[in-house]
Amino acid sequence: MQENLVVRELQTLPFDATWQQMRQFTDERDVDTLDELWLLEHPPIYTLGQAGKAEHVLLPGEIPVVHTDRGGQVTYHGPGQLVGYLMVDIKRLGIGVRQLVTGIERSVISLLASEGVIGMTRSKAPGVYVEGRKVAALGLRVRRGRSYHGLSLNVDMDLTPFEGINPCGFEGLEVTDLKRLGITLSIDEVRVRLAEIIGVEFGYDALLRQVAS
Repeated sequence: MQENLVVRELQTLPFDATWQQMRQFTDERDVDTLDELWLLEHPPIYTLGQAGKAEHVLLPGEIPVVHTDRGGQVTYHGPGQLVGYLMVDIKRLGIGVRQLVTGIERSVISLLASEGVIGMTRSKAPGVYVEGRKVAALGLRVRRGRSYHGLSLNVDMDLTPFEGINPCGFEGLEVTDLKRLGITLSIDEVRVRLAEIIGVEFGYDALLRQVAS
């Protein structure tokens, strides 16, 4: 059976509405529904994971805080950060949750490596790091063998809002973005390249790109 991945290249969308659309897609899909990857940006927002602790939100200021149903603690989304939501039937792909997480991390590390930057992972702290600074965060939810939520990759953004939280629940954790690492790709270029790498990583036969007008 050929396994294709629908890649939706979206624009800047509100977090709440996108979250509800992900849940609806996951609830309504059936055994024949193609997996999808949504690539977009969000307006400024802090999101807490399902078991997220409010104590990790230090000084939110005027930025909204939303409690979600993904894994992980607190993170920040904002302009200049590429968010990738993976709606994957992991049973059909023949992988487990751990393999999904590892595959996402490897995809970001491959993107960094293609630009001469070495990315690393940490045990018990999902995400991708460069010299101890976090450049990509992960948070997933799996229901009935199907995932949603995904990753956020800092491309070229204002990192100041991360100072208002303990990123991913770690006090003093430094964050960075691709621009500060010397990677000059635009967010649209990152969008295309990351989708291609994810497609290869998870063995999809083809990417079916849908670009929002």
